[in-house]
This record gives sequence, structure tokens and C-alpha cells, in this order.
Amino acid sequence: MLKNLKGVFLILLLVAMVSFVGCSNSEEPATSEEPNKTEESADNSEVFIQAVSDYYTNMGDDIYKIPQDKFVEKVKAGEDMFVLDIRQPDVYQEGHIKGAVNAPWGTAISENLDKLPKDKPVMVYCYTGQTAGQTVALLNMAGFDAKSVNLGWNLGISKVEGVEAVTETTANEFGQPTGVEIKPEIQTALDDYFSGLKDVKGTTYANYKISEDNAKKKLDEEDSSVMFLSIRNAKHFKEGHIKSAKNIPFGNNMHREFNSLPKDKKIIVYCYTGQTAGQTVGTLRLLGYDAVSLNGGTGMSINEPYGWTNKGYELVK
Repeated sequence: MLKNLKGVFLILLLVAMVSFVGCSNSEEPATSEEPNKTEESADNSEVFIQAVSDYYTNMGDDIYKIPQDKFVEKVKAGEDMFVLDIRQPDVYQEGHIKGAVNAPWGTAISENLDKLPKDKPVMVYCYTGQTAGQTVALLNMAGFDAKSVNLGWNLGISKVEGVEAVTETTANEFGQPTGVEIKPEIQTALDDYFSGLKDVKGTTYANYKISEDNAKKKLDEEDSSVMFLSIRNAKHFKEGHIKSAKNIPFGNNMHREFNSLPKDKKIIVYCYTGQTAGQTVGTLRLLGYDAVSLNGGTGMSINEPYGWTNKGYELVK
């Protein structure tokens, strides 16, 4: 009888030990997985914050842009640089700068980062400069020395005297990977940025932009889900701005004021012609803000008929 009781006791003890071990193993992943995700997210945020800070603190007087005539001069002189045309293939085939490689605005850019050089400047142009502005901001934060050509092809390059001498229709291809090293967090962020364009295609915010008419409609409806952000200088903002707009002048230290912006609103960013607004949109979106740029900015004579005032909309004091 005693032997039987001892046997039962040993069996119950073994069952209890197995149950304890089983419970411990099943609970361990649940307790360790979530903190790892949180830590990874925090690490990524730090990488993005540092990249944006470096972008603005290292900004030179050229504000990551090059005048269209200076660009054409460099091409004619045969200066060593990489030219990236981000227009669509059909217009690229009609005519582009000699040697320019085509990566149509979208995932073709992020997918070919490993083929861009870090030992020479990357000159980027689009149609009017706005999507090139976004691209240049992102490329610089990936470690490239990138600049956008002022006013793009339509309003800038094509109007430079003698540009025909450096225009061709022969397509140029990317070469082999250059061996550049890009932080994996930045590469993933840029992949997400450009792949996200498909989600806004055909909407009010296609290309992370908004038209002048749609922006005016949002303003007239007093849509509380959007806010306007002017990045023009303080003097010009005081002389006239879009009603209700907040002002953070474009420049070296502007990123220090980004934390004053809401993350629960659509931020419509505008400048003079849309190019520095494009840069700002690129940096804000990387930081998690839902930012888009106003097509044509407030508008100037050089970018007619685009822009707020060129469409006949008023600025207030």
C-alpha cells in the first residue's frame, strides 16, 4: 500500500513539473516580443531624427538646389556628376540631358539607391521641381550629395539658352551596384515612402501634393483635419499668407520647431514655387507627419500658371 502511494505521489509530482515547464515556455515569447518591437521602433525614430537634424544643420547657402543655367553649364563643361531624371519614361524618351539616367518618380528610385554614387554629386530633376525636392531630401538623408535643378525640366532646364546642345534621346541605364552603404532603417523608410505613392495615386493627395483648387476648397470648408504650414521667410509671411497658416521659415534650424506640429492633421506645406516645400514634405513624412505640398506654392511670375496667387487666390495679412 505504501509503495503504491509513493508511486502515485511521484507521478503527480512529475505531472506538476511538466505543467510548470510548459506554462513557462508558452508565456516567454509573449513577454519578450513586445519590448523588442518597442525598442526597435525607438531606435528607428532616433535614426530618422538624426538624419533630419543632419539634413538641416548641414544645409548650405544653395539649400540643396542648383540654378538651371548653372546646371546646364556644368553639363556642357563635362563635370563629373550623376544626373537623375525622375520624369516618366515617355517624356524622358522625347528628350533629356545627356547622360541622364531615368528612374521614374516612385519605387524605381528606392530600388536603385545601391547604384547611385557617393563620390560625386547627384543632380535630380523632374517637371517643375517639387517631386525632385522630395527626392533630394530623402537622398541626402540616405547619405548622398544630391541637389535638385531649379524649376525642373518644364519651367527651368528647357528654357535655358543653348540647352539643345546637351539634350539627347538616347536612353542611359544604371550601371552595376556601387557598393554604397545605406543604413537599413533608412533604406526601409525610403522603400515605404515611394511604395506609398500607389496608395495616394488618383486621390486629392497624389504624389504627396495637393492642387491649388483642392487646397482652397479645404480652406473654404474650414476643414479641421488639415492645417497650412508656410515655410516662406517671416517678412514675406507677414506681408501675406494663406489664412490660418502657421509659419516655420525654411532654413538650417527649422527642424527644431517640427515638434510643434500636429500628427493628427494633414499638413499642407507651401513655399514660393513648391520646391523647398517638397524638401520639407520629405523630411516631415520620414518623421511620421502626414505632410503634402501645395502645388506651385504661393506662385511667382517664373512658375505661372501654377501657384496660389497665380490662380487668383488671396493671401491675408
